Amino acid sequence: MKKFVLSLLLMTATLPAMEVLAMPGQSPLIQFRIVFRAGSANDPKGKEGAAAFTAALLANGGTKSMSYQQILDAIYPMAASFDDQVDKEMIVFSGSTHVDNLEAYYALLRDALLAPGWREDDLKRVRDNRKNALRLSLRENNDEELGKEVLYSLLYKGHPYEHLNLGKLSTLETMTMADLQAFYKAHFTQANLTIGIAGKYPRGFVERMKKDFAALPKGKPSTVKLPAPPAIGETRVTIVQKKTRAVAFSFGFPIEVTRNHPDFPALLVANTWFGPHRSSGGNLYQRMREIRGLNYGDYSYLEYFPNGMFQFEPDPNYFRRSQIFQIWIRPVEPPTAHFALRLALFELERLVEKGLTESDFEATRDFLSLNVNLLMKTKSAELGYAIDSKAYGIPEYTSYIQAALKKLTHEDVQRAIKKHLRKDRLQIVAITDNAEDLEKQLLADAPSPMKYNSPKPGDILEEDKIVSTKKLGWKPAQVTVVPVESVFQ
Repeated sequence: MKKFVLSLLLMTATLPAMEVLAMPGQSPLIQFRIVFRAGSANDPKGKEGAAAFTAALLANGGTKSMSYQQILDAIYPMAASFDDQVDKEMIVFSGSTHVDNLEAYYALLRDALLAPGWREDDLKRVRDNRKNALRLSLRENNDEELGKEVLYSLLYKGHPYEHLNLGKLSTLETMTMADLQAFYKAHFTQANLTIGIAGKYPRGFVERMKKDFAALPKGKPSTVKLPAPPAIGETRVTIVQKKTRAVAFSFGFPIEVTRNHPDFPALLVANTWFGPHRSSGGNLYQRMREIRGLNYGDYSYLEYFPNGMFQFEPDPNYFRRSQIFQIWIRPVEPPTAHFALRLALFELERLVEKGLTESDFEATRDFLSLNVNLLMKTKSAELGYAIDSKAYGIPEYTSYIQAALKKLTHEDVQRAIKKHLRKDRLQIVAITDNAEDLEKQLLADAPSPMKYNSPKPGDILEEDKIVSTKKLGWKPAQVTVVPVESVFQ
């Protein structure tokens, strides 16, 4: 009997439990990040979008005791927020409120997650919003995000990361309340839960939250088995035909480097020099926009960065165990699209073959050691990055990067570039209204000379001659045209 009791106690002690990350401070604004370690990678087959749909219904629906309109009426005078965010492996509910409204706000947040109303009218409204977000906001009105998401779906074909977080129009149409309740029951558990809170919250408040959320089932971790992304044997081009004035390019390939990889700091330096988001100092931006005036934005990424057109820094809690290196070029005028693509590939090739100079390395490392602090300019971001660091198994992010940069050498960066980046075997996505014309240009491989409205330096004109005649060598089987209506259908 004693052995049985001891065994039971040991089993109980090793059951997964919720984690709490508390950051007490002096700010009267209380920040919440309630994170569940599950996401679209956990969507059942045929129910793609279940994670995002479930989270949206919880954040934008009624509870057992209040309708959604009553919740909106209650939260409006507080000037508070409550938002949901879903990615492959994290579901996040974030919000903030003044400490004076903490009790009333927390009651709404708690009931939204622990006592959802599961109302059919909320289901219909949220479903319509999700379909509009996919059909109108993404497919029709946002070429940047469309290109990026198509790129991800192609690179992760047959992989848990393949489908769009939002799901597909067909699955959104058929999902039922029972489907969402099943996802909630399976994944909204203590084993998957991290409670994050920051600010001048009262004594005992964190313990009260832990007690409240202990109402969730203990469950078990929802981590999915993650295979390597499918290998790319040769460069592939997918041209999405849609009504749009300009051409958008997104291209890249999977990399094994995530934040906990030894080479992450070295690649971060390389990428910060090459194509940092919304920065005019990046080499890609300088060569394509500043010198040649080809387009608006030319950036590169080591990590998933959605909604980049609306912000300068990435949001936290897009934790992924697999990432891609990608380049984003848009908007490009159709007559110069072929040249712009050639130039972007030319610059990638130069990065891979030559890397950074010693002086570029030193300047970029010094800049990055200070710039990384900007990621923590809000308490909510600091809380989110702390949760991410725990998921990746690394120290606090800024100190982790700054410590790594102090030890980093020029040779480390050059070696990491050679090891992890490449100039070929790419997946390229183009969004354009001139799909057939672009396809013909790419396959003909004829020169694509540039014409400027103002004089350019002689060395740039000489380089243009090299770029405009750069042979891509793609065959018809490598280039595919698809109508935008077929994307995420």
